[in-house]
Amino acid sequence: MAGRVLKSLALALAALGLSALPAMAGAKLPTATLSPLGPETSVPFGWVDFCQRYSAECDDGDRAPQAIDLTPAAMRKIEGVNALVNNKIEPVSDAEHAGAPDAWDYPTDGKGDCEDYALLKRRVLMEAGFPRAALLLAVVKDEHGDGHAVLMARTNRGDFVLDNLADEVKPWSQTSYRFVKRQSQENQNVWVAVGAPTSAPMYVAK
Repeated sequence: MAGRVLKSLALALAALGLSALPAMAGAKLPTATLSPLGPETSVPFGWVDFCQRYSAECDDGDRAPQAIDLTPAAMRKIEGVNALVNNKIEPVSDAEHAGAPDAWDYPTDGKGDCEDYALLKRRVLMEAGFPRAALLLAVVKDEHGDGHAVLMARTNRGDFVLDNLADEVKPWSQTSYRFVKRQSQENQNVWVAVGAPTSAPMYVAK
């Protein structure tokens, strides 16, 4: 079950410790913009299917928007979780791993694709005390027009992206992606467009 993987990652994160990451004393924290939001849009099938299997994690009422206070310690923890999960999970496509084109799940066997990485990072960060309303799953188009999923962290210094294809946590606008939609801060089961409306991507998870 997911608990074993989460426990293993939590122990690894504790062993990592904030001191194991580069000190930011005297360095400026990065600044990002807030991603522009459009109207409510369709909910990804993968999220709907995930919620049917993890209903307790999705049965959630509306809540007030929250932003992470991006202190040096918080940024180091976010960077640490991003890199840790990226290096602990083996990338495997949904077709090969689950026999389905789009299956969202926790990578309980140590394997998964982009949305599985994002789900696990979100869970680990929530267990570390970060607010759910600031940890938002997002669907993007890559430079080839293919679909990809990342985790967006909304902070008081803008929106940052945790990506399984990069250990560096970047401002959303400094990625090569075209953002399509993400979870609403008020309700994780509502999804909103990001920027101008765009067609849904052909989903080729990475």
